[in-house]
Amino acid sequence: MTAPRLLSLDAFRGATIAGMLLVNNPGSWSDLYPPLAHAPWHGWTPTDMIFPFFLWIVGVAMALSFARRVEQGADRGALFRHVLVRSAIIFGLGLFLAAFPFGLLPAHNFSLEKLRIPGVLQRIGLCYLAAGAIFLRTTWKGQLGWATGLLLGYWALLALVPVPGYGAGVLEPTGNLAWWIDSHLLAGHTWSGAPAPGFDPEGILSTIPAIATTLLGAMAGHLVRTGSGPVLSLRLVRDGALLLAAGAAWGLVFPINKNLWTSSYAVFMAGWAMVLLGGFHWLIDVRGWRRWATPLVIYGSNALAMFVLAGLVGKLLFLVKWTGADGKTVTLKTWIYQGCFVPLASPVNASLLFALAFVLVFLAIAWALWRKKWFLKI
Repeated sequence: MTAPRLLSLDAFRGATIAGMLLVNNPGSWSDLYPPLAHAPWHGWTPTDMIFPFFLWIVGVAMALSFARRVEQGADRGALFRHVLVRSAIIFGLGLFLAAFPFGLLPAHNFSLEKLRIPGVLQRIGLCYLAAGAIFLRTTWKGQLGWATGLLLGYWALLALVPVPGYGAGVLEPTGNLAWWIDSHLLAGHTWSGAPAPGFDPEGILSTIPAIATTLLGAMAGHLVRTGSGPVLSLRLVRDGALLLAAGAAWGLVFPINKNLWTSSYAVFMAGWAMVLLGGFHWLIDVRGWRRWATPLVIYGSNALAMFVLAGLVGKLLFLVKWTGADGKTVTLKTWIYQGCFVPLASPVNASLLFALAFVLVFLAIAWALWRKKWFLKI
């Protein structure tokens, strides 16, 4: 059975992209409403929902696309080769963003010895590769088994494997097993803004439960393929609520933590994704209330292009700079923010206004691409 394309899934993808642009581009990182910042360590905020939603949506879309192609007679080996190539391109785009602008601007220091190797797109590429390989060789029961094994295995690794000098079960920024592996295998190539030197929130070990996040999305994709109407909306909300409860309960012994991508975090956020998609499905595909979702659909139609372009622009806003009349260095972002937004509101609201303007500018770009039917596909 092949389900028709779901406008609600496109809108949910677009909402995730818009959320990413909003939280990644405040006017000032010193002036934020708490929900628009990541939780420092244990716990979660709405901002911590965005990245797992990306991976979960990848899983849903993968299930819909691969199942349809297999039904049409596509060879599974050929599909996996496509997965391999696509994963490599996504990973390469992540490295490109990390290296941009390659030291070509005076304010940018570029060094292969210090280039950050992990990243958001890099993790998406790896998770797509692993989840795609599992999906193409298993049924939904096998995928459930893999997801469960990955989540339980990751919990066991962090809880039971002793870290030299710290012991087993440490879940603080320094001393946990994920930090130890990253600081040794990725020395010099981790995120400079991480909670602890040498740690990376998109590091090696924590990619294991992120693969499970993608597989949980694929299993939701099975529901979407075999259901329709208000019954599908209800099943998504019901199963999502069960995952929310399971993730919250697991969090009592294995804290919800985005940086570590703890197993409880993976389950909890997959629950939120299912509940929200169920709500989107009921509003858009069942009730037919589509007009309000048009901007989100436009965003979702070119999600990868928006992600990459926003990353490039965000970097340039910091790297394009000059010396002002007072002799101080001024970045392009500071010049825009101080001149256009700071006079309008209090610091925290001015910062939010800048972020909202960033979202609207990129909506205009996405709309122009959508009108011309220019879509970045890989």
